[in-house]
Amino acid sequence: MKRLRIGVLFGGRSTEHEVSILSAQSIISAMDPQRFEPVPLYIDREGRWLVGESLKQLVGDAATRHYVYLPPDPTQRSLVSAQNGVAASGSPSPVAGEGRGGGLPPLDVVFPVFHGLNGEDGTIQGVLELANIPYVGAGILGSALGLDKIYMKRAFAAVGLPIVDYLPITRRQYERAPEAFIKLVEQRIGYPCFTKFANSGSSVGTNKAHNRAELQDGLRLAAGFDRKLLVEKAVDARELEVSVLGNDEPEASVVGEVVPAREFYDYDAKYLDEGSKLLIPAPIDPPVAEKVRSIALAAFEAVDAAGMARVDFFLDRKTSRIFLNELNTLPGFTRISMYPKLWEASGLPYPKLIDRLVELAIERFNDKQRSQTAIDSRLLKDPTGE
Repeated sequence: MKRLRIGVLFGGRSTEHEVSILSAQSIISAMDPQRFEPVPLYIDREGRWLVGESLKQLVGDAATRHYVYLPPDPTQRSLVSAQNGVAASGSPSPVAGEGRGGGLPPLDVVFPVFHGLNGEDGTIQGVLELANIPYVGAGILGSALGLDKIYMKRAFAAVGLPIVDYLPITRRQYERAPEAFIKLVEQRIGYPCFTKFANSGSSVGTNKAHNRAELQDGLRLAAGFDRKLLVEKAVDARELEVSVLGNDEPEASVVGEVVPAREFYDYDAKYLDEGSKLLIPAPIDPPVAEKVRSIALAAFEAVDAAGMARVDFFLDRKTSRIFLNELNTLPGFTRISMYPKLWEASGLPYPKLIDRLVELAIERFNDKQRSQTAIDSRLLKDPTGE
């Protein structure tokens, strides 16, 4: 049986660059060598696309722990030349074939392992659509909605899914009238509340505000990352998560619970503090678990996701109300990440999960090929065909 060449695309110009490296390392090491030939494809912080033998060291040894990549060597090919691959605008040109050693090797499927901007937001999905290459995960629309917290919430609200109260604002609007927005937050949302920027993941730039000074500090921090900001009502809640897998007929995993080591599940609690706990399955009543799983599937469909997503919830400690927090189309994918752990608890081990995601990518690609991209020119003259 012919092995499939799987391009594992990771790194990127994102605040979650380091997490992406760790996820890629886990995926490559878990791929079945009888079925797959992994091809590491790394985008560095300057936007250069690098591929070659030296990247196998990058994803396979201690270099990843220091979040650095090895410098180009004679065996390494750069899809965008560090010297010549610069367009007139000053940004890297994404033309394959420039740089040392030629272009992108032939690939059967691409597995994007990005978290955050410039990879999880539909940008890389657009490149792969234009190249007509099968890829794992959501398409352009699902990826864009899955990363933009404001438009994601609007999509959820449009189909009647339960979300917490929030207020969106642009950076420019806030800078023009900060006091007016602060007062509106205090009237409509109150304290405590969360400040976030719209296009983020791993809780980067998320702060909990208990008073006006902390609210101002949180908005100032968020405004340094994005032009779109939001403030959400804080709920005294348990944090639940569900993994979803599939295309047009998705399935939901068992429900898990996150018990953060800090006041909330921020970046440090997720990746640096070993005190956080993952409870799988979550100790909740079966009817609650079924409702959470049902909402997770509805959320997946609401944003037109595909392949995979992790859906996060709040379970109000006082009222037992369920609130849909967000959906992540490219969740963390190390062996200890919640997405694969939930599927493992549901009977699908990590290597088999990777197999299934590749199968779903091919399935979605084949379905797309059924759609016409041209019409008979005669129909333009006579729509009836007569």
